[in-house]
Amino acid sequence: MRTTRTAAALLAASALVVLAGCSSSGGKEGDEKPSAAGGGGESAKTPRLKIAMVTHSGEGDTFWDIVQSGAEVAAKKDNVQFLYAAAPEAKEQAQLVQTYIDQDVDGIVVTLAKPEAMSDVVKKAVAAGIPVVTINSGAEFSKDLGALSHIGQDESVAGEAVGEELNKRGKKKALCVIHEQGNVSLEARCAGVRKTFKGSVENLNVEGTNMPASTSSIEAKLQSAKDIDAVVTLGAPFAAASVKAKAGAGSGAEVNTFDLNEDVVKQLKAGDIGFAVDQQPYLQGYLAIDELWLNKTNLNVIGGGKPILTGPALVTEKDVAALEKLTADGTR
Repeated sequence: MRTTRTAAALLAASALVVLAGCSSSGGKEGDEKPSAAGGGGESAKTPRLKIAMVTHSGEGDTFWDIVQSGAEVAAKKDNVQFLYAAAPEAKEQAQLVQTYIDQDVDGIVVTLAKPEAMSDVVKKAVAAGIPVVTINSGAEFSKDLGALSHIGQDESVAGEAVGEELNKRGKKKALCVIHEQGNVSLEARCAGVRKTFKGSVENLNVEGTNMPASTSSIEAKLQSAKDIDAVVTLGAPFAAASVKAKAGAGSGAEVNTFDLNEDVVKQLKAGDIGFAVDQQPYLQGYLAIDELWLNKTNLNVIGGGKPILTGPALVTEKDVAALEKLTADGTR
């Protein structure tokens, strides 16, 4: 997209700034952080490693804060310097991965929300002898790209579970809100809902990086389609937006969501959300670092190279008491 050498150089410099700013764990500051779930005790005595994670996270997405928390705890335990960077646009995400390849890191964790844009750079990392673990999205593409394994939930199965739960709740028309158009995992979720739900499902694409605009889009849809009795959002922040949109539209639709965070648990407790689908993002970050460490130090491959499932699990108001402290701590 940038055709001059000067522009390319500026882009590379910007990427390095982002990478430096997002680095965490392993230094003095990392050692002084309190231990979290699964992270007590001294660091491993194995050789120091440098492992990078590059995701498709947009700004302010709390899901990725939880993923990072898990990765940081595993990194401290495993004597790993953990580096993190993110870009919502796939081409920029691929460029960040390339930057880490150039740094000759010991392992890379990456998401495949838009696998066609990530394919070449992931293959390049593997060809350079850098082991790769994919997480969260694009499970069906992971093996062909040469990754050790994929860690996350089966998005189609998760969507099917939501459709079945909507049937139990007697719903007839669902709105599936997609906050990142072209993301294969989000599309698989809505397709899964459609597969098992006995009612009708309509997809709504919203501008996920602009929450006010997303809220307005959902509100407008609920105003124009009064027969919608269920809203399914595909990320925790959009559940709150849908609750607000529902009130603005005067709708009686039940709001349900994929993913869990502190606000979703509060909304479950208040009855503003019917249920949530938990894919355990903390576990995705933790296991990804652990797998790369085990592979580098002991040639282990968790799950024998097959996908490692961290979900789905349906969470309702009955689970709130057990989850309130954990979500407040940022580990669920």
